Amino acid sequence: MDIEEKLKQIKSRFEEVNAAMSDPSVFDDPEKYTKLTKERSDLEDLVRDYDLWKDLVSRKEGNDELIEVDEDPEITEMAKEENKEIKEELLTLEEVIKVKLVPKDPEDTKNAIIEIRAGTGGDEAAIFAGDLFDMYRRYADSQNWNLSLLSLTESDKGGYKEIVFSLEGDEIFGKMKYESGVHRVQRVPETESQGRVHTSAATVAVLPEVEEVDVHINPSDLRIDTFRASGAGGQHVNKTDSAIRITHEPTGIVVECQEERSQHQNKEKAMTMLRSKMYDIELEKKEKARAADRKSQVSTGDRSAKIRTYNFPQGRFTDHRINLTLYNLDNIMKGDLQEAIEALRVQDNLDKLNEISEG
Repeated sequence: MDIEEKLKQIKSRFEEVNAAMSDPSVFDDPEKYTKLTKERSDLEDLVRDYDLWKDLVSRKEGNDELIEVDEDPEITEMAKEENKEIKEELLTLEEVIKVKLVPKDPEDTKNAIIEIRAGTGGDEAAIFAGDLFDMYRRYADSQNWNLSLLSLTESDKGGYKEIVFSLEGDEIFGKMKYESGVHRVQRVPETESQGRVHTSAATVAVLPEVEEVDVHINPSDLRIDTFRASGAGGQHVNKTDSAIRITHEPTGIVVECQEERSQHQNKEKAMTMLRSKMYDIELEKKEKARAADRKSQVSTGDRSAKIRTYNFPQGRFTDHRINLTLYNLDNIMKGDLQEAIEALRVQDNLDKLNEISEG
């Protein structure tokens, strides 16, 4: 990777954006101005790094000249000592820059829709699905994200057979996308009289929430049904046919929303879910193609893969994609997910960085 060439391009683009923002006509176009402002903000950090990099290189070249002339032994020695420090600073700075040069996934800034479904393990799997929902709810609170329920099917013994919710806030998909996959739990169920450890599982799907402009849906391809909401929901439950089920007939995708009071609100949210599911199908195809090329441990594109084990008797949390084992399962189940998510993000960036370097 030629860092200097890439940084020159970024500096050039930064100057272009600055020039464009000083054009009076841009102030009359709020959408364009907002877009330019965001791009400027994204480039600014790397431009500062570039200026620092150039300063360090210039100082090193100046010292090299003094060393080559070698007129004064004391000055020559000082120049050599300073160059040692400059080389270390340059190495550190270049590693930082390399990570920053990894292309940002455009999906990362999107909001997300999360689906949790009980898998193998019967009642215990449904209870675990409920535990995962509580974990994500608490993590969302710690990130100041807004959580909205979209649909749920409760289990008779507690937990959920299925629960779907949306998250709104900053950089949500960029953090939550690593949660997609099969989550396995090992623990003694409350109903187990012999104290035997059971293994059950729940699947999590994280979809980027997309706008109408991202996905075109032909209204004639939709079948829309109304039904009475059931389960949690308050006073309106079972009184009106406010719940909405939408079937996209060409693909067979079915979504439903029952958590709002009006048909209109439920239909709006159901359409958001449908767009996200259709968009996610294409996104998964791209991820699988990319993963086949670079064998990423993290973004494999395989949503059916077992990604985690939550072992309660040992208090152990293991992420199998990056061989991460933590022994603070109680805190993790209370929403302390940041360490695991950050480790996954770092590994994903390293994979992408290696791909760029090899390319």
